[in-house]
Amino acid sequence: MDYPVSATMNAHEHEGVLYYAFPSMDALPFIRHGFSTRVGGVSEGIYASMNLGYSRGDAEENVTENYRRMAAALGVRLEDIVLSAQTHTVNLRIVTAADRGRGITREIGYTDVDGLVTNEPGVVLCTHYADCVPLFFVDPVKRVVGMAHAGWRGTVAGIGARMIEKMAAEFGCTPSDILVGIAPSIGPCCFEVDYPVVAEFKKLPLFDSDCYTDDGNGKYHINLWEVNRRILVEAGVLPENITVTDLCTVCHPEVLWSHRVTHGERGSAAGFLGLA
Repeated sequence: MDYPVSATMNAHEHEGVLYYAFPSMDALPFIRHGFSTRVGGVSEGIYASMNLGYSRGDAEENVTENYRRMAAALGVRLEDIVLSAQTHTVNLRIVTAADRGRGITREIGYTDVDGLVTNEPGVVLCTHYADCVPLFFVDPVKRVVGMAHAGWRGTVAGIGARMIEKMAAEFGCTPSDILVGIAPSIGPCCFEVDYPVVAEFKKLPLFDSDCYTDDGNGKYHINLWEVNRRILVEAGVLPENITVTDLCTVCHPEVLWSHRVTHGERGSAAGFLGLA
């Protein structure tokens, strides 16, 4: 199978299902994680083939089968997956064993949740993407995991730092112990915006000329990966504990879902993370 080769992430294939993973987390035997691609599902048409978004208009039975295939590839159970309910907020939800299956095998039961965190083995967190930045958090000491969806609004609002604070406050995590992975999303090569968006980023003290380029025509390119990395470092994560992807979703639309490339006619990717 032809797929983009990454210098910072591992590509894994299981029975035709392709996904990417972080080497630092692959090395932990008690972690199950991965970021899905478009490869290995049963959906058709504009959703082909691995669509993990129930709200995109795809047939529900196809999406469920896609989750079943991803679960098998990751070595987890379908009924243990818990979905987010993303609306570009910085709201985080603590997930327990009582939440297993929310959004897949039963009603989700909540709204406006862009991040999930748990310390309970057997619970698999799942958040959704098609250009926005996926953030994976693992504390191998306290054995706590978290997933956060960082669109540009969530990035500006510091959802990465909010997750670090949540893990510390609720589970006693030490920020310097936490491993973070920034997964495939729109890269600095392709995230072009108008000035009002840049103006929001410029409110961040850590945002400087190394985080964006001025194209000189009222357009700017922002490096969401670098902004999120800086937010995490400022929150106490060690730079060497952060893995940043080199895969841009816009540059690889044949394998990765991109809202910009498809103009919204698309499926969704998902990030999965849990304690075995």
